[in-house]
Amino acid sequence: MGRVTVGLLHPGQMGSAVGACALAGGARVLWASEARSAGTRGRAGAAGLEDADTLAALVAASDVILSVCPPHLALDVASAVAAHRFAGVYVDANAVAPATARRICAIVEQAGAAFVDGGIVGPPPHAPGAARLYLCGREAGRVADLFQSGNLEAIALNGGPGAASALKMAYAAYTKGSTALLMAIRALAAREGVDEALLGEWDRSQPGLSARSEQGMRNSARKAWRFVGEMEEIAASFEDAGLPGGFHLAAAEIYRRLESYKDTSATPSVADVVASLAQSGFS
Repeated sequence: MGRVTVGLLHPGQMGSAVGACALAGGARVLWASEARSAGTRGRAGAAGLEDADTLAALVAASDVILSVCPPHLALDVASAVAAHRFAGVYVDANAVAPATARRICAIVEQAGAAFVDGGIVGPPPHAPGAARLYLCGREAGRVADLFQSGNLEAIALNGGPGAASALKMAYAAYTKGSTALLMAIRALAAREGVDEALLGEWDRSQPGLSARSEQGMRNSARKAWRFVGEMEEIAASFEDAGLPGGFHLAAAEIYRRLESYKDTSATPSVADVVASLAQSGFS
């Protein structure tokens, strides 16, 4: 088989790094600059991706399309690709519920594509061992082969559409969900004037938790806008499984209250994050 052409939609912080990994694995990687921001153009250029200009041109040239976008856009991106009758392999690597993944599967397969469900665990893969791409579907092995070189480890799972998404939902339910909980706890303690006492007790009985809460606030605030939809997808996953989804709907609200930090140049302090949460309606 000749060189595989991958169409990447869209090169954000995660997507551009994933695209660079596919490029390192020997694929030709395209993206479409039409209606994209200067920031996206910069990331795509830095990753060495080739501009196809339009979605139509990208679809026509691609053997594999890889969707890496905010979860609330995943269905729209799939529908836009399907409208061009894409008949290659469509990989949805977004943080969506298993039911959403199956809806995307139906959309792209009705248009003639083969669907691969994907879930990325870890940060943008700028170094080896940082992230894994879990895949399932009949073409999962073929997609995994695209990442044999580079920093992203691809792992094919057994199971039909939704299995990789379910793993991603379960993993992020703890990591991002617990971070949201810690941020809310710190805001509550600050509002009641007991934050210093709480940190002292944590240092005695929960070693490392104080540092974890502060690291979570610093690391999450500027990315919080991306986590709102992810928490909502996790809530839907729990509810579809007969479990309560309210905890992660509350986590979505915590992240929503930090959306103003999107695109800020400086990392906010712990005090700034706590103040933002409290000013947004804690009582």
